[in-house]
Formats: sequence, structure tokens, C-alpha cells
Amino acid sequence: MYYPIGTLVLLKEGTVKVLIIGYKVKEANSDKVYDYLGCAYPIGVLKSDQNLLFDKEKIDKVIHLGYKDEEFDLIEEQLKIIDELGNK
Repeated sequence: MYYPIGTLVLLKEGTVKVLIIGYKVKEANSDKVYDYLGCAYPIGVLKSDQNLLFDKEKIDKVIHLGYKDEEFDLIEEQLKIIDELGNK
């Protein structure tokens, strides 16, 4: 399961709320691809190097669920296919 854009979470061992703003982001100078791209809430994106990259296992608590509709359902299905291909 993926959370929609706009979901507000608290990460394990984290103290700052994180707003989900993207999916499947590759870390610079690495082959690692993270499940989510986030930014600190309520500050938002101030500089691109302050964005947070994290995987779904790092989410401790969902504070607010972002908007879900049929378009999100399609994106979530594509994300699940990407995960399945990556695990083969």
C-alpha cells in the first residue's frame, strides 16, 4: 500500500512531521530508489537538498491521509508493479 500525495506522517525515531510529495525517487550518486519523497511540515520545500527520502517501512504513524481518487488508484497499481519488478 502506498499513501497518496499530501499524506502527513511521522517517521520512526523522527520528531518532525513529513509531508509526502513524491514517489520512487533515486538518490543522487547512488542506485538506491526510495519509496517516498517528502518535505518537513509545515515548512515545505525551501531548498531541494532538504527534501527527505524514505521507504514505507520507516513510517511510524499516519497523521493525515492525503486525497485519494481513481487517478491515485491507477498510480498505486503502477507503483506496486514497479515494486514487483524490483524484487525479481
